[in-house]
Amino acid sequence: MERTMSDDAPRRVVVDTDTAGDDAQAILMAVLSDRLDVDGLTIVAGNVEFDYEVENAKYALDLAGAAGDVPVHEGARSPLLKDHEHADYVHGEGGLGGDLFPDTGIPSADEHAVDYILRTVREDPGEVSLLCIGPLTNVAMALQREPDLNDYVDEVWAMGGAVHAPGNVTPAAEFNFWVDPDAAKLVLRELDVTLVDWGLSLSASVIDGEAFDRFADADTPYADFVRTISEPVREFTREEQGIDGATQPDSLTVALAMAPELRESVGTYHADVDEREGLTRGHSVVDTTGVTDRPARTRVVEAADAALFEEMFAGMVEAGDPERPL
Repeated sequence: MERTMSDDAPRRVVVDTDTAGDDAQAILMAVLSDRLDVDGLTIVAGNVEFDYEVENAKYALDLAGAAGDVPVHEGARSPLLKDHEHADYVHGEGGLGGDLFPDTGIPSADEHAVDYILRTVREDPGEVSLLCIGPLTNVAMALQREPDLNDYVDEVWAMGGAVHAPGNVTPAAEFNFWVDPDAAKLVLRELDVTLVDWGLSLSASVIDGEAFDRFADADTPYADFVRTISEPVREFTREEQGIDGATQPDSLTVALAMAPELRESVGTYHADVDEREGLTRGHSVVDTTGVTDRPARTRVVEAADAALFEEMFAGMVEAGDPERPL
């Protein structure tokens, strides 16, 4: 059931992340929102070296004043079956722009991410949603141990795939699905997932150069952080997409999960992922016309309010409140 502004209780979520700069900003958005209650973070292999991801997540929590309340659980350090390459060419060495290498001294939780996910959803069936902004390895591992996982979670949101656009790591694939296509295939087959794909990220999540320039005048720790980590991504986006700005797919995913008013068009389709090595590794196949006659269970957000998302992102950066304009 979709939540509305009148709902009093925040939605409980676990954020599953391969924390580079875009993930860190999404963590800030989730933690600073009054409509989400972040139970914990789970870390998965993806964007950069795993230990960097762990420290980046803790740094984001500490920046938001939540490090003492939100535990960080370390999970899968590699995909289920495949090798992968990191995306430090996008996010900079370490994942936070290339100049910031946190050493927080904050301990990780003792419990493995997969154990934590399973315990949390089993203790309160239907009460906890998974916000997945990295490869889906941890969730797939949880599924392998609990085939009825779909009955225990509230919702599963995933940033991944390229439905109406070319991929961003190969012509066929978006990065998260490319890193662990076996996991993505399993998760889409077994869980009711709401997908935020790379095409939507290009159309609705770009924070333009003018907005970044405005953030430079904001006297908040979040503005300083965004300035520090965004320049490599802006440079990559200029060179690869011809856009003056930076895409924010992970923050968009969090925003769409917490704010139904952002969602302009959502369709439900049969979806699958090519897990084979080769040119089409990680390619997401979404049957938008129903030609396969296979069960439709994946919700795809096809259009979102880009202007409202930028206002929410600006509220987070300039005031520490993503719901400032809402």
